[in-house]
Amino acid sequence: MTEVNEGCVGPSSEEAGKASACAGCPSQKDCASGKYRGPDPDALEVSSRLSQIKHKILVLSGKGGVGKSSTACQTAWTLASKGFSVGVLDIDICGPSVPRMMGVEDQEVHRSGAGWSPVYAEAPSEEEESIAVMSVGFMLTSKSDAIIWRGPRKNGLIKQFLTEVDWGHLDVLLIDAPPGTSDEHISIANLLKEAHPDGAVIVTTPQEVALLDVRKEITFCRKVGLNVLGVVENMAGFACPCCDTISDIFGSGEKKVQMMCEEMKTSLLGSLPLDPNILKCCEQGIGYVSKFKDAPGSRAFSAMVESLMTSTEPLKKTWDEVNSV
Repeated sequence: MTEVNEGCVGPSSEEAGKASACAGCPSQKDCASGKYRGPDPDALEVSSRLSQIKHKILVLSGKGGVGKSSTACQTAWTLASKGFSVGVLDIDICGPSVPRMMGVEDQEVHRSGAGWSPVYAEAPSEEEESIAVMSVGFMLTSKSDAIIWRGPRKNGLIKQFLTEVDWGHLDVLLIDAPPGTSDEHISIANLLKEAHPDGAVIVTTPQEVALLDVRKEITFCRKVGLNVLGVVENMAGFACPCCDTISDIFGSGEKKVQMMCEEMKTSLLGSLPLDPNILKCCEQGIGYVSKFKDAPGSRAFSAMVESLMTSTEPLKKTWDEVNSV
């Protein structure tokens, strides 16, 4: 598996293995040979398995602790509340938090003739769709078990999730990746190439220390050919659960995220406040937008999800179709 280094032109580039930045890279020979430019048999297998899923969206972050998984899970709940059929794939192998946030951490994965069956997070009402969930967290014998795997084993499990899970028909599959630009990110980008993912959403907080890593994440996406759908600013002010007043505690009022998006030529999909009720909903595995319909954070989440689902023409088409029913 190729590795993306600083200054890397990308494994699919015509200059791969030949550019000055390639000197000394352990993957230089493979890249120069064109190994990564032709159709990958594994990627073709993934494309076939995911053919019934309309949209594949990765949820990324430059660093940990910015609320990436909570944003991914609450985005899934929000889409389900609007009538979308949604799945969440957790490929954060060493820190699988999605089962808890979706309220299904005590469930088990079952295997059938069609492959692994995802666990379903039940919606609070009949009008809302249940959400298909898959994570390595379902395979642990204890919640305190540590996963100590090297890259090849992690990559093998990610491939299994993409080729052996029977997702069925879905409008949207959200893929929650670990923070940074690690081996898992290269694997998922390569494996999804033939399935034509819609792109990636990058979650950040307003601090400059977080934005430094977001710039790297955006650059990574562009080098591996992954479209950046936009950036979500999380914890953009504190939303008081008593009076709904939003206080600027991280400097979000300085519009640092907006300026970074303009600098990197990408879109700001929305700004989500830091609301204690979002944390409670994630801890309880329920949807925030359905539970707190009139909260400022709920309106911000709904607006962000609409911005995401109208960020490209294919996504907008599905958004319009579901909302017209």
